[in-house]
Amino acid sequence: MLRLFRRSRKACLVLGGGSARGMAHIGILKVFEREKIPISAVVGTSMGALIGGAYCLGVPTAKMEEQALKFNVNMLTDLTMPKMGLMAGDKLEAAIRGIIGNGTFKECKIPLHIVTTDIEKGEEIIYGAGDLIKIIRASCSWPGIFNPVKMDGRLLVDGGIKNSVPTKTAKSIDNLDYMIAVDVGFCVKEDKITNIFEMILQSFQIMGHELNSYQANEADMVINVDLDDLNQAAFDRAKEAIVKGELAAESNLKYIKKELRL
Repeated sequence: MLRLFRRSRKACLVLGGGSARGMAHIGILKVFEREKIPISAVVGTSMGALIGGAYCLGVPTAKMEEQALKFNVNMLTDLTMPKMGLMAGDKLEAAIRGIIGNGTFKECKIPLHIVTTDIEKGEEIIYGAGDLIKIIRASCSWPGIFNPVKMDGRLLVDGGIKNSVPTKTAKSIDNLDYMIAVDVGFCVKEDKITNIFEMILQSFQIMGHELNSYQANEADMVINVDLDDLNQAAFDRAKEAIVKGELAAESNLKYIKKELRL
């Protein structure tokens, strides 16, 4: 009888960056959707912003997976005369629209918070309103690879620079009493660097690995996804990432339900 008077806990889901590794978030959400795990808010950065945004808008995980399996690096490649980035970023924006259409923050069924970085001031900028497409694009824009997004008098880039798993942001949200963070990790390889893309990629992976080591642990619960040697550009291994996300969620399912009092 006592169980009838125990309120279920309100959980915030924190989805970190990781580019291709971030496809594992889809697997996590597939299990949450199937098991009807209630999420009261989502905080996302980089790939976590895109997948989290789709989830909050009500995009079926089946559609997310379908789009992920079609995706390849060429769908992001629009080389431009380098000024602030090697890629113009228009194809990145098109890829975002391919998943969430013209969705807006107001249409989100679950409150969504997206983390970006003001590259000029080194500040974390959090959005819960505004131009959703542009904000997700900003949160996914690796400095030096994609042109930054100009918005609100700021020059915005990937949120993962300061918060690869944005638990600090989640702590600032009112009326939530439990935080689940998903850490897809980074793949730092000991290998020869032969071009600028490999140089930037390896730099992000080293930086992200260090940030994740202490940021993710601020959550009440961390789902760690074991992706082995799958690097951030391995979009051709999306299915593998999604399956491993499912396995990680399923291995923690019993504990999650207990913690959320379901």
